[in-house]
Amino acid sequence: MLFFVVMLLISLKVWVVLVGFAYAVLLSFYRKWFLQVQQFHSTLSHLPSTKFSIIIPARNEENNIAHCLQSIIQQQYPRELFEVIVIDDHSADKTAFIVSSFQEEYPFIKLLKLEENLQGKKINAYKKKAIEIAISKAKGDWIITTDADCLLHKDWLKLYDEFICNKNVVFVAAPVIFTKQPTVLSLFQQIDFMALQATTAAVVQAGLHSMCNGANLAYQKNAFESVGGFKDIDNIASGDDMLLMNKLKLHYPNQIGYLYHPHALALTTPMPTWRAFINQRVRWASKSDQYKDKTLLPALVVVYLMNLNVLVSAVAACMNASFLTYAVGLLALKIIVEWRFLKECFSFFGKIRLSSFMALQPLHIGYIIIAGWLGKFGSYSWKERQVQ
Repeated sequence: MLFFVVMLLISLKVWVVLVGFAYAVLLSFYRKWFLQVQQFHSTLSHLPSTKFSIIIPARNEENNIAHCLQSIIQQQYPRELFEVIVIDDHSADKTAFIVSSFQEEYPFIKLLKLEENLQGKKINAYKKKAIEIAISKAKGDWIITTDADCLLHKDWLKLYDEFICNKNVVFVAAPVIFTKQPTVLSLFQQIDFMALQATTAAVVQAGLHSMCNGANLAYQKNAFESVGGFKDIDNIASGDDMLLMNKLKLHYPNQIGYLYHPHALALTTPMPTWRAFINQRVRWASKSDQYKDKTLLPALVVVYLMNLNVLVSAVAACMNASFLTYAVGLLALKIIVEWRFLKECFSFFGKIRLSSFMALQPLHIGYIIIAGWLGKFGSYSWKERQVQ
């Protein structure tokens, strides 16, 4: 019996070392790829030519939609080359009324209502259906999706246009950052989201994982239709961005781009409460096993196991002192490789203090474990809807 206990302890320690090594290698590659990302350079001589349909799904966004539309109205881009389609997803507030008031003054802004199209039918993926309906009405050659709580720079469309004209692409991902607020929750989300965005830039640069954010991405309408749109993923509540990118990447493997420019980013607000934050991340995690991208799931597993092993090693150290070195070493390794990666992102996504980063590590470990588990086996609430 003692022999088996000893062998189990040795096996656990070997496992901890292997997971730590895999995580360090993964983060090292992300850092290497991120350093290869080049900022896109626009030229004053470029003449706009791309026709865009900007699609904004909106549900109970009366506090945000006007600011979002105002930032789009101020675009330094020919009015005849873009339209805005806001599709209201069963809002119970003044969202539709506010959009209608903009529509009266700006004819290129259109309002659609998901409720009128569904006619009472219950579905699981309301956002995908909203985008799909809007695309069916779109007149542009390219679709851009953003969220109702986003603010866009005046050169946003101009940069998309020039990038599309200069690159052989059918899908373009672009950065999203959070506004800064003086709370622990805001800081935590800022650090976590910075890591996600930097990883997105890195892996698109490397031609690997299908990562993007629906708050700021564009795709060719013909390409969307050629892969059947959201067909086969339309029953999954989340994934209007990454799952679609995955489909397009499989059909157009060398035509995925990343628009890396400070004026191309979308500025949005972080989740207001811890509950809302966890629900958001559980929603994101819920689609992790739906990817046909063979490179993404293994990376997600390594990230999950790394955080889980830190916790397991810490618990094991309370029962067996020999695990204390492994627990401390694993946590130190996590901090070192993550900080080494994030430091490269400061000039673009904003600077973070090392002390804050280290202090929030316990929260980060707990959230990864909880969100990953619930994303696979639990349910979540999003936009006042319970989703399995």
